[in-house]
Amino acid sequence: MPTTQRMPVLFVGHGSPMNAIEDNPWSRGFAALRELVPRPTAVLAISAHWFVDGTWLTAEPHPQTIHDFGGFPRALFEVEYPAPGRAALATRVRDLLRERGADLRTDWGLDHGTWSVLCRMYPDADVPVVQLSLDRRLSPRAHLELARDLAALRDEGVLVLGSGNVTHNLRDAFRRMQTGDHETPDWARRFDGELTRALEQHDDAAIVAMSATDDGRLAHPTPDHWLPLIYALGATDERDAVSYPIEGFDIGSLSMRAVRWG
Repeated sequence: MPTTQRMPVLFVGHGSPMNAIEDNPWSRGFAALRELVPRPTAVLAISAHWFVDGTWLTAEPHPQTIHDFGGFPRALFEVEYPAPGRAALATRVRDLLRERGADLRTDWGLDHGTWSVLCRMYPDADVPVVQLSLDRRLSPRAHLELARDLAALRDEGVLVLGSGNVTHNLRDAFRRMQTGDHETPDWARRFDGELTRALEQHDDAAIVAMSATDDGRLAHPTPDHWLPLIYALGATDERDAVSYPIEGFDIGSLSMRAVRWG
């Protein structure tokens, strides 16, 4: 049965959408996450791939599976993840974020940042899912403050799930795929390591500022894959122990680190 105890919070490095259909260390890591959290009443997912103007929530009773990528095998485009939505949760989050202009939409669904992880965690697609967009007009600090309002959901059995990557420089990753150079660069190791140190010290201010550092600009030429971690962080507090159920780099520079708080 779903729990109503205080839920942990997760951030997951989702990496390639191929993790949804391949058997590899990352897909097995996603599957193992379900053993690390009580079964939720619903999931509130914050995906790197809904990066738009405004703060929006999916309100469809049956969210579509969005195949928001190209150049992958047909088998990936055939994946469907028919998890139900939950209008009551979408409305609850809208109310929590009302002063920040949040509202409901029925023209999105679940993109691969969400379903490529959840199809491993909950393969029966029997846990309701609502997605929350990332407003690209906001600063990292403003995103963190918005996310603070989501903490109340943890006492309602909701799993707050951020899905992005700790490092995400696609130009670098594609070059490494072409050359076969999968050595992890120093900037990626430093950024990943600085994050773990800041997390363990509960130094939210340092984390918010990280993407503006020299290593941060290399790790995140665009902020979309970094901000889901800021949302997960915002739903936590200093009482939450931090652990890393998944660690390592894919394609050399792509950190696949997952973070569990609580």
